[in-house]
Amino acid sequence: MLRNDQFLRVLPFLAILTIFLNPFFVNALGQKRTISFEKVDGGISLVAQGQTAALLLDGNDWPGVIRAAKDLAEDFNRVTGHSLTLTLGNTTTASSTKSKTAIIVGTIGKSTLINKLITAGKLDVSNTTGKWESFQTQVVQNPLPGYTSALVISGSDKRGSIFGIYDLSEQIGVSPWYFWADVPTTRHSSVYALDVLRVQGPPSVKYRGIFLNDEQPALTNWVNENFPPGKYGPGYNHEFYSLVFELLLRLRANFLWPTMWDSMFGVDDAENQATADMYGIVMSTSHTEPLMRSTKEWNTLGNGTWSYATNEENIKEYWREGVERGKDFENYWTVGMRGNGDNILSENVVTDLLEKVVADQREILSDVLGVDVETVPQVWCLYKDIQSYYEEGMRVPDDVTLLWADDNWGNLRRAPVSNETDRVGGAGIYYHFDFVGDPRDYKWINTMQLQKVWEQMNIAYQKNARQIWVVNVGDLKPLELPIDYFMSLAYDFDTWGPVDKVYSWEQAWASREFGSELGPEIASIIDTYGKFAGRRKFELVDPSTYNIINYREADTVLAAWKDLSARAEAVYDKLSHNVKPAFFQLVSYPVKAAYIVHDIHISSAKNNLYANQRRNSANSLANYVMERFKDDHKLTEQYHKLLDGKWNHMASQTHLGYQYWQQPMRNTLPPLAWTQLLENSLAGSLGVSIESSNGSIPGDDRYNTVSYGNNTLVLPVLDPFSSTQTRWIEVFSKGTDSFNFTIKPHNPWVKVNPSSGYINSQSKDITDVRVEVSVDWAAAPEGYNIAFIDIFSSASYGNFGAPSVNLPINKTSIPSSFTNGFVESNKYISIEAEHTSRNTSTADAAYQTIPQLGRTLSGVALTPILAPTQTPPDSPRLEYDLYVFTTPAYNANITLYLGPALNMDPYRPLKYAIALDDAAPQVVRFVPDARPLDMPAGWEKAVEDAVWMSVTNHTVASAGKHTLKIWAVEPGVVFQKVVVDLGGVKPSYLGPPESVRV
Repeated sequence: MLRNDQFLRVLPFLAILTIFLNPFFVNALGQKRTISFEKVDGGISLVAQGQTAALLLDGNDWPGVIRAAKDLAEDFNRVTGHSLTLTLGNTTTASSTKSKTAIIVGTIGKSTLINKLITAGKLDVSNTTGKWESFQTQVVQNPLPGYTSALVISGSDKRGSIFGIYDLSEQIGVSPWYFWADVPTTRHSSVYALDVLRVQGPPSVKYRGIFLNDEQPALTNWVNENFPPGKYGPGYNHEFYSLVFELLLRLRANFLWPTMWDSMFGVDDAENQATADMYGIVMSTSHTEPLMRSTKEWNTLGNGTWSYATNEENIKEYWREGVERGKDFENYWTVGMRGNGDNILSENVVTDLLEKVVADQREILSDVLGVDVETVPQVWCLYKDIQSYYEEGMRVPDDVTLLWADDNWGNLRRAPVSNETDRVGGAGIYYHFDFVGDPRDYKWINTMQLQKVWEQMNIAYQKNARQIWVVNVGDLKPLELPIDYFMSLAYDFDTWGPVDKVYSWEQAWASREFGSELGPEIASIIDTYGKFAGRRKFELVDPSTYNIINYREADTVLAAWKDLSARAEAVYDKLSHNVKPAFFQLVSYPVKAAYIVHDIHISSAKNNLYANQRRNSANSLANYVMERFKDDHKLTEQYHKLLDGKWNHMASQTHLGYQYWQQPMRNTLPPLAWTQLLENSLAGSLGVSIESSNGSIPGDDRYNTVSYGNNTLVLPVLDPFSSTQTRWIEVFSKGTDSFNFTIKPHNPWVKVNPSSGYINSQSKDITDVRVEVSVDWAAAPEGYNIAFIDIFSSASYGNFGAPSVNLPINKTSIPSSFTNGFVESNKYISIEAEHTSRNTSTADAAYQTIPQLGRTLSGVALTPILAPTQTPPDSPRLEYDLYVFTTPAYNANITLYLGPALNMDPYRPLKYAIALDDAAPQVVRFVPDARPLDMPAGWEKAVEDAVWMSVTNHTVASAGKHTLKIWAVEPGVVFQKVVVDLGGVKPSYLGPPESVRV
């Protein structure tokens, strides 16, 4: 376990820290308020003036309930400085305490205290009795002899009581993350229970949990440092798992797949399974580990090869031992089989073999457990190749839960359809926040956009996959935020299921952890972070990701990350010293780390461009990138030294230098380039480059246009409807001489800022000057024209002439009658899907905007998710009015940016329809067919880019107004962006910025 000296050093952060902010009340993330820190009419005192309520439980209640009650007693100490005194016994022994008020906790039918209150008519539990994991809290007057009043928490079962206990802990201000993220508590001198009835019915999803996976290097090395080693490897013992179990229960979760790669849950510590059962956690094992036996167990203790076709008897005996070991505990038994090491079972779908495996496993369960196997919780995880067995017709008995999986990237491969929705065993989802495999590992820091999690899990919930939700969380840290959201959604979908509640949850979470004063700003930071992180996994970002010359894309992306990092730093600076460790872990570390990584890649790309342009500043930029590389390491060190090294190793995952899917063994910078500064350029010391060109002048350059030679560059066309009303020119040093420069447009309606400057060739800083070029449209001539811009310098141009730049302009106009539509600029129109001119609906279907979903603005999806297949053109559609200038008629390519969903219903593959004006709708199936063992063609690029990009061709008959119409033919289609290319779209990652909308 954690070393004693570490516990002593971090104890203040775990127990009695105080947030020195204005007092505030934090609900239990949207749950009904039952606590006040000020005296109110009808409320009863739990702690006031140094007096504490008695904490009463029946000693014969579930051990896990009593253990959780001990946590509650300590939680009161964290908040008030006064621990509750726990008394175990019946009414007689309870009444002998000095307190006049009490907290009475117990399980209906198990607790004598609760049963007597029910019998006496003082407690009505009709709303919770017999229900799964339900509880109620209420104030009862004169509950027991000697007590004037009590807050009574009654649970329908063991976990109902436990969740009721932890609900009270959270309501008094103890975060579920008090240990795992060091969230401190706000101190209060008094705590009162409100005279309200709170009834919490069964959770929305029956089993809710996490999978600790891909646990090296971070989690395993942390465990190695803090817990004694086991016989066969790291010390994943019951003391470690106790910390995980408590966290899960505080998050209202009840289910765990333990670590699998270098650990054996049932072998590493004989107390592991008993401890889980005592806490109240239902144990299961991953998709590749049947009947409570781990991957490492077979490789360490197994007999023969992992092949049921050739080694059946040894494998059956091995499984039987697993059931014998776990028979006395609450388990959800995984059935089926995959290849050893999480590989495919067979190159071909061998359903007869897998059917025999499941039949034999069920026979073992029945024999060892001595019960009807149909009453035993069993789950068959349809992960990767195993889903193909189901699609090929294999079936398991109706009582076995079908656990459908995502594609490892947060996109459901399948959801229940037709008669699958009402199976006795039900259905569930295995989801991923962490993954190791193609096309790239992502296991460093959080890259989950909560809106994406909502969108996919909403589909799962609406399609009745409500038996199990289990999510792969890797090392657990630093995925605290999405884990919390996932469990909130699974526990109380009624509260958090509506689409507009994602941001509400983020606000509630931020206020719970850091206070209501800074909560709104922190919520905005984490919401923005989720959008930015969701654009592309950080491990997939490289110098080529964001375009450094077109649409100012890379500059805009980097500036946004820089601003977000500054905002996080500003909040950090406002926090008290004792709050900063939690904020660093949960907010500022991932934000700053992501900013540094993007800065490294984008600045590396610029360094290579600048070196190709022979800029002096290439060297300064290379040095800057190396400093940022050091910053990346310093941030990791800061994490590891936090709280005297409490979380050492937890930020050790490599994340720079990927060359294929697997993690690099060491962080490595992208290639950098240096320019020889001791020699002058053959074209003199002055250099000029422009927007949307890799070229530079004067001098021979392979990117310069042939028609203009080596001394003139041509800017992109500027018109009154350009989304950015400037173009840029950069002046830089590419030699040994310092110089002055002047920029002079020939035309008075062209403006440049600045128009002159000085470049010091000897400066070690980046002294390149960006000049913004704009047009006074009131004075500019009508139609298409070219403006000439000369650049003068005190430096020589070597063997070349003076540089110049041309600015094409196109002064266009639209009729006043055109409104609520988009206007072409530079031969394209770019549209955010949310910004419709018209949005139609019918009685059974309509479009819903999902705020923030996707890479740029939002997503637009057809609702409800259970809507029938739609039939264009009469079904609901999105319409966009366009004004086009390009003539003559041109065949436009229209690209739809769509959420990277998959065909979750094999009978209703995802489709959309599209038409321009009165043309017949083109129906497009954008997710291709695939063999059951394969992913669809184009899937890797779709998950890398976080969008499907689907292109159709349309005839634009004339200039003027047109109307674009798109339809979602099936629910699950999410429109994000539309780009109409009339011949002017340039390469970029996010696509052109949105066009002007009038």
